[in-house]
Parts: sequence; C-alpha cells; structure tokens
Amino acid sequence: MTVKTPLTPSAPLRTSGESAQYSLLTILGIWASVTVPMGLLAWVAAPALIGQSPLKAGLVFWMLMVIGMMWQFVVSVIVLRVELGTLRWSAVKTRLWLNLPLHPKTGQPRAALWWWVVPAVGANALIGFLFAGLDQAWVTLLPAFAEPEYTSLEGLNDPALQGQWWILGLALTSTLFNYLLGEELLFRGILLPRMAGVFGRWDWVANTVLFGLYHVHKIWAWPVMILGSLGIAWAARRYRSTWMAVIVHGIEAPVAIVLVIAVVSGLAP
Repeated sequence: MTVKTPLTPSAPLRTSGESAQYSLLTILGIWASVTVPMGLLAWVAAPALIGQSPLKAGLVFWMLMVIGMMWQFVVSVIVLRVELGTLRWSAVKTRLWLNLPLHPKTGQPRAALWWWVVPAVGANALIGFLFAGLDQAWVTLLPAFAEPEYTSLEGLNDPALQGQWWILGLALTSTLFNYLLGEELLFRGILLPRMAGVFGRWDWVANTVLFGLYHVHKIWAWPVMILGSLGIAWAARRYRSTWMAVIVHGIEAPVAIVLVIAVVSGLAP
C-alpha cells in the first residue's frame, strides 16, 4: 500500500494517526474496492434476486445494501492490519481518530468542541433543503439514472409486515454498519486521515465527493448526497475525531429505528 508524507509547511496540524499519507492511486483503489461491489449488489444482484424472493423488493434491496456495508468493514480491517501490523485497540484508536475532538490550533482534546456537531448537522439539513431540486434536475437530464421501483422502502408500511420483528434486527444491523462500522469507518476513519497529502486543506471536500460517488446504489440522489454530506467530513477533519462524523451522519438513525418499530408493531398509520 503506497503512502507518502507531505512536506508542505502549510499542511494542517497532524496527529500521529495521520503521519503517512496515501497516494491518489491508493485512495482511489480503496474507494473502488467498496464502490464496485455496492454497484454490483444494487444493479446486478438485486434485480436477479428480487424476482426469486417472496420478500418485498425493498427488503431484498435493503439486505443487499447491508451486505455491501459489511464488506466495507472487512476492507477496513484488512487495511488496518496491513498498515499497522496489528489490530490492538491502542494502535487502531490513534489511526482512526477515535478520540475526543481536538482543538484545531493546539491539538488538545476539548469536550466543549462536541457542540460543533450542531452547526454541522444544521448545515447538512439546510443544504439538503435548499438544493433538493437538484436531484430531480439530475434525473431529468439523465433519465437512465432515475430511481428504480425496487429500491424504494416506501412500500414497507404494510400491515402484512406487522409482527415481523426480524426487520428491526435488519434495521439495527444497517444502522451499525451505515453509521459506525461501515461507511464512517472506511471514509472518515480509514481514508480521511490519509488524504491531505494529495488534497491538502480540501481533503474533507474530496472525501465528501468520494463518499457521495460511492453511493452508486443511490445514483439518482448524487447531487444532494454530496452537498448534504459536507458537514460530516468537515467536522471530522477540523476536529480530527471520527466520532464527530459518526454523530453528524448518525443523527438520522433514531428516526429510522422508530419508524421500523412503528411498522412491525402495527402502530404506523
């Protein structure tokens, strides 16, 4: 795995967890290793399996996406083992920025910096609201990228699913790998600390673009996906804490869990 150490004096303040930097080829290689499988699951496996399964199409698609996020965890573990030569928590914690937010100038941990998740979440929400029409314009321009019916979860509010508590297990597993052990682990834990050598102070923007483009299973939502995720990488980079990204990204998880509980318990209208 190719790494390099930036020599520019204007590079952002670094911790030991980001001393060696990836080359562009390594960044794109890791990105492709999780993006290509996700695309195959969404556009090849899903259409093939949906017609053979008694489950609703949305559930089949959802399960395949969870498998894709689990694969990100596998890739992350492999990368860590190759880089560090160990999976000891002390080494992994430093490498992945699993620490309190650090002050941008002093590098000292400060619990008060957690409050910056509030404007980061607000910025994502505001951008998503202001630019919501971009997704429609995108698929109008490129109709081939319109959302296929089998990817939608809207049809899951079905009385037939009442009592199917395994769906809650699916939702919890999806949450775990979406916001912690999958997307955030790979994009903010593995990639972001190693991207400044190529992208400098704009590494968080490049990370957001790669994160958005990885969503080939939601290609119809690329414009807002990218713009509405800037706050995630910004918070993680500025305060060099992956936990910041986990919170900003995962703020939506409780709502999804509550909705699933409402469906399977029969409380949904």
